[in-house]
Amino acid sequence: MRRLIILALLALSVLLMACQPQTETVEVTRVVTETEEVEVTRVVTETVVETATELVEVTRVVEVPAEAEVADPGTLIIYSGRSESLVQPIIDQFAAATGIDVQVRYGSTSEMAGVLLEEGANSPADIFYAQDPGGLGAVQQAGLLQPLPAEIVAQVSPRFVAEDGSWTGISGRARVVVYNTNTITDPATQLPDDLWGFTEPAWNGRIGWAPSNGSFQAMVTAMRAVWGEEQTREWLQGIQANNPRVFEGNTPIVEAVANGEVAVGFVNHYYLYRFLNEQGEAFAARNYFLPSGGPGSLLMVSGAGILAGADNGANAERFIAFLLSAPGQQYFAAQTFEYPVIEGVRSEATPSLAELDELALDISLTDLADLEGTQDMLIDLGIIE
Repeated sequence: MRRLIILALLALSVLLMACQPQTETVEVTRVVTETEEVEVTRVVTETVVETATELVEVTRVVEVPAEAEVADPGTLIIYSGRSESLVQPIIDQFAAATGIDVQVRYGSTSEMAGVLLEEGANSPADIFYAQDPGGLGAVQQAGLLQPLPAEIVAQVSPRFVAEDGSWTGISGRARVVVYNTNTITDPATQLPDDLWGFTEPAWNGRIGWAPSNGSFQAMVTAMRAVWGEEQTREWLQGIQANNPRVFEGNTPIVEAVANGEVAVGFVNHYYLYRFLNEQGEAFAARNYFLPSGGPGSLLMVSGAGILAGADNGANAERFIAFLLSAPGQQYFAAQTFEYPVIEGVRSEATPSLAELDELALDISLTDLADLEGTQDMLIDLGIIE
C-alpha cells in the first residue's frame, strides 16, 4: 500500500512538471524588433529532449550609412556682350539646375572684348558670351580662347562655329529692314531690293539706325568683306546724306518706326517679334527681308567661347552645353525669337532657318572679326565718336 502511494505521488510530480512554463534562451543581437521563426530547445523531462520551431520576437542591428558630403559646385564668371534682359533668365535656369554660383558682368560686345584684351591672361572671366562674331573674333585672334570640346561643337552647323573651334554660335539673328505698315502698305514695290536703295534722296529724314550697336557694326564689317572698303564708305556717306535719325539700339528704332517717327530702320529681326508678342498684330511695324541678299540680309550668331586661362573650365563647358541643349535652344526660339543653331528646334513666330538660308548672306565668320577696322571707319566718317 505504501509503495502504491509513492508511485502515485511520483506520477503526479511528473505531470505537474510537464504543465509548468518552459524556459528558453534567445541571443539578442539586433536593434530593430521583428517577428521570425527561431529554432528553440525545450527540456520536457529529465530524460526527454524536444526540439520545436515557433515564432518569437527578436531584435536586429541595422547599420545606416552616413550621408555623403555634397561637393561644392563652384563658380562661373561670364563676361556678357548680350543684354541682361535677353540672357539673364537662361543663366538663372542654369544656376538653379546646377547649383553653380554664376557671376555675370554686362556691357556691349565691343566693351567686353576691349576689357578682355586689356586684362589678357589675368582676366578672371571663364566665358565670353558675345552678341556677334566680331567681338569673339578679336578675342580669338589675341589667343585668349581655348578650343571647345569636340562633342560640343559637333552639335552645331560648321557655318556657325569658329574655324579653329575656339567658339561656337549659340543663337542666330538676321539683319532686316523694319518698316511702318501705315506708310508702306506694299513693301515689295515701295521698298528697295537692297541697302543701296536707301541712299536715294526719297529716304531723306525717314531712316533710323544705331551705328554704335554691335550688330550694326557687324553688318558694316560684312559690307567691307563683300563690297570692299571704298563701296562700304560710299554707302555710309550716302545714308549720312539722308539725315538718318540716330538711336542707341534696335528696340527704340522698332518703336519709332511703329509710331511713325521714321518710315524704316536697320535692325535685327527678333526685336519686332517681342513687340508683337506684347502688343499684338495691331503693332504698326513689320520686317522686310531684302530679296537681293547681301550684307543687308546678314545672318549673324551670338556666340560663346571659354577663356584660355579660365579657372572654372569644367563649369564653363557645362554652361555652353546647356545653352546648346534642346531646352536652352527652345528658350531662344520661344522667348527671344532668335534662330536655334541645332536641328529640331524652332519657333512658330519666325521663319525657319532653312527658309532664311535662301535669303541670308553666306559669309565666313572669320570675315566678321575685324571689328576694330569697322569702328575706325565709322569714327573717321564722324558717324560714331
